[in-house]
Amino acid sequence: MVDCARIQKELVDCNKDKGISGISVTLDGDEFTHLTGTITGPVGTPYEGGIFQIDIQMPGEYPFEPPKMRFLTKVWHPNISSQNGAICLDILKDQWSPALTLKTALLSLQALLSAPEPGDPQDAVVAQQYLRDYPTFAGTARYWTETFAKRSSMGIEEKVQKLVEMGFPDVLVRKTLEIVGGDENMALEKLCTG
Repeated sequence: MVDCARIQKELVDCNKDKGISGISVTLDGDEFTHLTGTITGPVGTPYEGGIFQIDIQMPGEYPFEPPKMRFLTKVWHPNISSQNGAICLDILKDQWSPALTLKTALLSLQALLSAPEPGDPQDAVVAQQYLRDYPTFAGTARYWTETFAKRSSMGIEEKVQKLVEMGFPDVLVRKTLEIVGGDENMALEKLCTG
């Protein structure tokens, strides 16, 4: 059975300094078994400016087993599958410890974006490109970040209108959308929970 109290505490920890860490986690539904994590792309990397969503499945044996994570946002990286978002990272496998947390795991993913390990790839094609033609790799990674991980400011008025039609005040909707980086679903959740 999932330790809901620990996960709830970890959610608070992940979200308390998201402006600094670039990390946040939300419940996906009412259960503590399915979460969605968000990390920002590290400065000085091809992922800079990107906002990456991670699907998190919490096993019943957590924290004695690692959470199962995969990128929902498409990313061009040697240790992340460009096809299905699977991640090759030791702490999500055999190097997991119950002392680690969701925040530690998400910070490790952020660090992985800064320091790829092409010698232990999840995506061999990307790893080969990284090793043989770094400028092309960096250009492709930047292009994927622009295409899949950057939230466009276009459409913000449509989001505002949709949320105002649900009965929320315009000023509050705009402020909430700004806080969550334009993510309509996160804004709705925040508006509903107060």
